Amino acid sequence: MVGDMANSGETKQAEDGNRDIPPSDLKGNEINNGNTSSDSTESSSGESSDEEAEEEDEEERESENGEGESCAKEFSQETDEEPKVTDSENPLKHCCEKCQALQRPQYELVTPRKISRGRLQLMLEDEGVYECSLTGLVFEVSQKVQIRYCILSWSKFGTYLDDSWKFAGPIFDVHCDPTILKSIQFPHSLCLADRDNEVKFSVLHVKNNQGLIEPSVDHSRNHIKWSVSSLSPVGPIVQTTKPTEHHGVVLVYKEVGQPDSYSFRVYLTSNNDSDINDIRKEVRTSKKRYMKIEKPPICQKLLEENRKYRLISDSEGDITPEDIQFTLAVVKMKGYFEAFFEQRPPFKLSLMEADSEQTVWSATIRERDCVDNSVEKTQKRRENRKRSSSTSEEDQVIKRARMIDESDGPGATKGMTDQQLMLVAKCMGKEWKAVAISYLDLTKLDLEDLLESKEQDLTMMKFNMLDLWRRRQPKGEAGVSYLLKKLCQDDVPNEVIHLLQDMLKNK
Repeated sequence: MVGDMANSGETKQAEDGNRDIPPSDLKGNEINNGNTSSDSTESSSGESSDEEAEEEDEEERESENGEGESCAKEFSQETDEEPKVTDSENPLKHCCEKCQALQRPQYELVTPRKISRGRLQLMLEDEGVYECSLTGLVFEVSQKVQIRYCILSWSKFGTYLDDSWKFAGPIFDVHCDPTILKSIQFPHSLCLADRDNEVKFSVLHVKNNQGLIEPSVDHSRNHIKWSVSSLSPVGPIVQTTKPTEHHGVVLVYKEVGQPDSYSFRVYLTSNNDSDINDIRKEVRTSKKRYMKIEKPPICQKLLEENRKYRLISDSEGDITPEDIQFTLAVVKMKGYFEAFFEQRPPFKLSLMEADSEQTVWSATIRERDCVDNSVEKTQKRRENRKRSSSTSEEDQVIKRARMIDESDGPGATKGMTDQQLMLVAKCMGKEWKAVAISYLDLTKLDLEDLLESKEQDLTMMKFNMLDLWRRRQPKGEAGVSYLLKKLCQDDVPNEVIHLLQDMLKNK
């Protein structure tokens, strides 16, 4: 495997083993395994309603279907559908002639199932090396296995790095059996054509509120390979004495609700899913409402660290600030240009290197690009929800029975009923969240989704948590005996264990 990667022998890691890095300035924050970013300076003072939030998520997904960014989209509902792979959903192709000259290993491309907001799942059927079509992650497995993963934010985990290390690609939270998952290759945004011997790659592995620097095994023009030791938040990092060059993207958002003027946010960032997700979240939580302008995002020239960039227009307008210096600190803060025009489109926006005046990216904004179709889309979504909710009660009962009672054959254990789960939920105390994470293989993201749902009753939240565990179990492994085996622990209330034992006796 290692021999298949480009430059396999040219860069080796220091052999000084792992190194602990304490959080530099966490200010009491706990690690959050969600797709979090730093708080926007313009974050809304009030929370949107659940329906509005759901509509915003759906609108964002619809608008992003054609933008071609290497990003796992955010999803608001669980689905069993296998999404179709289009060119726009694949990771961004680097338009760097230097990198094109380097060999890129080819792996079997697989498309993940979208299981919930921001989370993906792959079911790999056999030993091999597989590449995720949405995120660019490459997994090497020794046998059939299920892998779940999501993109995290460097705004949270970057605090574990000292000044000598910089993040080089997205950070992920991966859930899998580490004895089966042998290695992970993380996509990175660096151009290595001229700097291969000047950089040292590693990964940041966050375990037990400590950041560990672990050596990488190898790297190629697109990926950094790491041998799996255990699984928790992990992402690629780089150490170099010279400014790095990144493959970059430019994202354009237009403020809506201003009929007589045109105001835009223009973000400059590396081709890094964590950064792109953070920008989307900042725009979505802004006091003002924005729509995505669909333009090719990839920079035609590399973004060089510490170099200044300038946004210009062929039409009269006001653009601030005059320059932005491209540093990872600025990227982390999600700095952007604000462009304001009183005249109507079209007008051309161009990103230039401030000193050389070479064009890095350009796009023409036309009037049709600025049409806000959100009202029509919202109406269409409401109609679709109404149609889907009109499923007959009989069909719902049949579906529920099929989900719970399907088994692998005679004698296989059936899933627990709703009534049984409710009895267990009523016995659980305030430790239910710790139990869910410790013993039922749920994540903090799962619990956040439950707590953010419309359900306010605590017992129903516990029931929904148990139901989520039941739905994720393989056929025949969601019965009373399986749950009892999971929960026979010292910190689980005795009444929960006794209840499950009674259920087994009375079966």
